[in-house]
Amino acid sequence: MFHGDSNMKFSIIIPVYNVQQYLKVCLESVLTQSFSDFEVICVNDGSTDNSLAILYNYEAKDRRIKIISQTNIGLSGARNTGIMAASGDYVLFLDSDDWIVNNALQILADSVCDEDMLCFNGQRFFEKTDTYESADEMQAQCGITGWQYYNANALISRKFAFVCVVLRLYKREFLLQNNLFFQVRIFHEDNLFTPIACYWAKEVRIIPDILYVYRIRQGSITTTFNIQRMLDLLFIANTLAAFFISKQDIDKTIVYQSITHHYQVAFVSKTTKEQNKKLRTMVDWKLCYAVSRTKLRHRINYMALRCSSSIYQYVKNL
Repeated sequence: MFHGDSNMKFSIIIPVYNVQQYLKVCLESVLTQSFSDFEVICVNDGSTDNSLAILYNYEAKDRRIKIISQTNIGLSGARNTGIMAASGDYVLFLDSDDWIVNNALQILADSVCDEDMLCFNGQRFFEKTDTYESADEMQAQCGITGWQYYNANALISRKFAFVCVVLRLYKREFLLQNNLFFQVRIFHEDNLFTPIACYWAKEVRIIPDILYVYRIRQGSITTTFNIQRMLDLLFIANTLAAFFISKQDIDKTIVYQSITHHYQVAFVSKTTKEQNKKLRTMVDWKLCYAVSRTKLRHRINYMALRCSSSIYQYVKNL
């Protein structure tokens, strides 16, 4: 806990790119918090709408807001810029079309006790129907390692994906010491970041409080399909496999199953013959084989996929 130390604070990192419709709600949710010892690092990632003007307006009214403008390099690059600029003891990532609930920062301040990560709950808001989804169930827990946390939660079916980095408060020193930055210019960057962060985390605390609201809107990154998303999943699978295969100090059953899912899900969607060929050249088959051995079904799927995507589709549907 902060125990009244005025030198301790949060760095709230908000990547901003063409979100003029949502930005005020996001910023107001932070600036109206009862806990006031924080900085807001708004990384304007080459916005072409009125987002930057909105940021300047808020900056003029509140000294806790810091604006960094850069050419557009995507969400990952904006988060990385924020990490490097942060001065707080802990980092909280907040997407600019989302918001945090009343007293979220006070609850975090009262709960954190020098852990590498403090994990909390959130819920999804569906813009189209103006409705909130019930939150996932979560039990309070402390004194566990990041790997224990990962193995207990990574494969559980959830409404609000486990890998989402916005559901955790991170010690800034922990991020910097372990070189925990985001891979730039890819989709699904959280899928790559979270397992590695969990591997390095020595101590994790979980609180069940619902502190974050995730807006589901049409046209957002997570609701738009394209072939690049599948290519990026394969890149993530290769990268995670290469990272974890060499690790001898952990049980890798769960993470191997997760990586195997990344490899296989890329071939579930209907693609053209040319797209399928491109996907197959992206797979590191040696790494794919190494992680596909925890279940008989995964080994069979691997052999089918290695032969051809059409055979894999047939076998998968049996």
